[in-house]
Formats: sequence, structure tokens, C-alpha cells
Amino acid sequence: MFNLVPWRERKDLDRFKDELNNMFDRFFSLTPSLKGKEGGWVPSVDVSETGKDMVVKVELPGMEAKDIDVSVAGDVLTIKGERKQETEEQGEDFHRVECSYGAFSRSVRLPAEGDPDKVDASYKKGVLKIKIPKTKEQASRKIEIKTS
Repeated sequence: MFNLVPWRERKDLDRFKDELNNMFDRFFSLTPSLKGKEGGWVPSVDVSETGKDMVVKVELPGMEAKDIDVSVAGDVLTIKGERKQETEEQGEDFHRVECSYGAFSRSVRLPAEGDPDKVDASYKKGVLKIKIPKTKEQASRKIEIKTS
């Protein structure tokens, strides 16, 4: 196709292609562990689903369970908290700082509506695991396909 485009327009297409590639590179290089816009951080979240439940796992290393708030409203799960920085020792020189500290809030739209009265949350080894039962109307079932 490029053989049919005049040379001067091909430069414009190449520049446009480079700009699009740069935009996608910047977008996909933003990982959840990097600092957020307000200087906080954004923990990584995994959402999975079984026939009766939704399971959400959140990486929150270095946090205490008492510093984490979890709430469910309809099909939206919200996790809030703050990871506090430990006090620095005198005479300690940092050469690189990658650990992020500060407040965070993460809201995730769930694949189905959950029962907020039966949510089970556990925290072990820096991973928060939230199990949300689906409402009875939302629970999935396997449909058999009939053949003739």
C-alpha cells in the first residue's frame, strides 16, 4: 500500500504512525504499582469469577489489615487505604527509591452484582482476597446445547 502513496504524504503517515506507537507505549507502560497522579500509588487487582462467586485479589504489601477499607455497592467494589512510610534512619543515603507510599482508592466494576451482606475478606502475606457471592438472580448456570 505504501508504494501507492506519494513520498511527501508518506512522511506524514510515518510521523502519524510514530505518534500512535508512542501513545500506546506510554499507555501500556503505566503499571498499577507506579505512583498515581496525586503522588499516591495504585495496587494491582485481579478479578475472577466462578459459578457462584466473584473473587478479587489485591496486592497490598507492607500494609496492615486495619489500614484497609473495603466496600461493595451494587456491582462496584471499592478498596481504600494508606501505606505509611517507615521512618528513615539518620545517615541513610538512598540511591534509588521505587517503593511507593501514600493513600490509594481503587474501584472495580464487578462482572455481576454481588451480595454485600455476605462478602468475605481475608488478608495474608500482603494479598487481600475478597470473595463476593453473586445474587441468586445473577448466579450463572451452564446451558446445554441441543443438537438435532
